[in-house]
Amino acid sequence: MKENNHTPFLQSSTDKDVAETCLLTLYCRAIESQSDEPILTDQKAVEIARALTPELATAESKLLRKLASGRLDRRLVVFMSLRARRFDRYTTDFLARHPAGTVVNLGCGMDSRFLRVDNGQMQFFDIDLPEVIAFKRKFFEESARYYLVGCSVLEPGWMEQVLEQGTQPTLFLAEGLFMYLEPEQVKSLVLALRARFPGSELVCEVFNKAWLRPPLKNIASGKMQRRCKMGKGAEFKSGLADSREMEVWGPEITFLDDWSYFDEETPKMRYLRWFRNVNLFRYLQWTVHYRLG
Repeated sequence: MKENNHTPFLQSSTDKDVAETCLLTLYCRAIESQSDEPILTDQKAVEIARALTPELATAESKLLRKLASGRLDRRLVVFMSLRARRFDRYTTDFLARHPAGTVVNLGCGMDSRFLRVDNGQMQFFDIDLPEVIAFKRKFFEESARYYLVGCSVLEPGWMEQVLEQGTQPTLFLAEGLFMYLEPEQVKSLVLALRARFPGSELVCEVFNKAWLRPPLKNIASGKMQRRCKMGKGAEFKSGLADSREMEVWGPEITFLDDWSYFDEETPKMRYLRWFRNVNLFRYLQWTVHYRLG
């Protein structure tokens, strides 16, 4: 893909295939926002997608050209939109209890959650790799309560920036992040959050580790590459056996609740709602809510 004013970060990223996924979720939200009776409305995603489409239409990447075409798998659009809405709800529930709290969006990509949930009091941090944040700055502006931090989530520097703003109750969001990290990296990050932010909450999407071993891994990876046109570098590396697994990683990590796409009653799920009673599918990729410390 030729470098241009919008998307050179995809060329320079240390993992281009993973970096491209932030545009996949962006386009899913944009497409759903313009559908009948949308699951969520994200006008910022619509605005950015319209700006990027002419460039992506001539990209070398199959995924980026597919995004520009607007012809994404409808099930994927629904799943990504349901996930975004659920993370929004976790955030608004937290802010109802802690209006002046701090929300930290780990591996934020091109998410516009701050605009969707801002209550006028909270502090909000978007954390991602420097090249991703540099790209994001073309479309988003920082404010007195909204911070864009270019830093790997595995480096401790961003934690210091959050702590500099005070010790308000803190919610950490990891949407579509942990599965791309190595298992030891996920565990180390969670334990660091517990140590540095005692009493905080974590909402994280996780993958079932049973699907990380052949032959299930081959099925999952093949589906991502065929249906979503993702590159081979966008491979899941870590997962959990069940929602309570993190509780054994260290003291005072408490499971609060979990959520699966199949829990939703929206008619747009259609026949997929039937899988809610089949744990192999209900807990293939799901979201877990913890208290840390």
